[in-house]
Amino acid sequence: MKPAILLIGTNGQVGRALNRTLPRVGEVTSLGRQQLDLTQPEEIRRAIRASHPEFIINSTAYTAVDSAESEESVARAINADAPGIIAEEARKIGASLIHFSTDYVFDGFKNVPYDEDDPPNPRNVYGRTKLEGERKIQASGAAYLIFRTARVYATEGRNFLLTILRLATQREELRIVCDQIGSPTLSGEIADATTNILTQICDRRGGPFSLADLSGIYHMTAGGESSWSDFAKAILEEAAHAPHAGSWISAATGGLPLIARGVIPIATDEYPTAAQRPAYSVLSNARLKRAFSLQLPDWRIQLHSIFAELPAAAH
Repeated sequence: MKPAILLIGTNGQVGRALNRTLPRVGEVTSLGRQQLDLTQPEEIRRAIRASHPEFIINSTAYTAVDSAESEESVARAINADAPGIIAEEARKIGASLIHFSTDYVFDGFKNVPYDEDDPPNPRNVYGRTKLEGERKIQASGAAYLIFRTARVYATEGRNFLLTILRLATQREELRIVCDQIGSPTLSGEIADATTNILTQICDRRGGPFSLADLSGIYHMTAGGESSWSDFAKAILEEAAHAPHAGSWISAATGGLPLIARGVIPIATDEYPTAAQRPAYSVLSNARLKRAFSLQLPDWRIQLHSIFAELPAAAH
């Protein structure tokens, strides 16, 4: 019998991708913003008790990094308080929780990839509230997996990929920050990996392992590392050589041609923002590989995949 899965956050990039992959594992109930207000604790409790799932996957977050600086109470409600409530309810009904966090829990002062045991030291409200959410889950007593990911993008929603394509129709040169290093990660790869892990957990039921035995924090990002400016260059290169103009590209560009001829790397100081960002937030995925025999592809391979499969992505 397939397990009951409650997916919270189906409107987001990872949530939309999970909505496509999770039915391979279980019977999925999906709740988006219209069905569940994560700033209302009692709504969260009622939704979980009503569906009584075996697994809860929380893929929602307040991700507007700069806006969080002036909307801290909302960011905290969604990123910290809501995950804590979800975890408490999961423990009460014996459900397991899968939750997504961020590379922004780190300060970026290292120059080698962060592992899960490195001490967090977030530099902005977004990172602080996400870290608070992690700690509330850990303190809840629920069985959980927290996957820290980074620079998530998709062919829909609001993200760096689509912003670059839009700007490339308006400007001949794009000035993009070159001194913030991370690992751009495709939402579909996160969903596939999460679904793979959930399948492994379900296959182990009654065996020597359970999700409770594996509870902890794991890093889940694309392989390799990139600055924002290098990522932008790669996007423009892929778009220039794409064999077909898919509907998602047309949506991003408004059907206009790309006129950008190049990317000009700039320093962070030349592009001031409300929130400070880590200069280096590459994550080591070694623990994920050891525990689940999983390794996400290099970021360039992930990016190429969405351009190489345009006909499939267009329908």
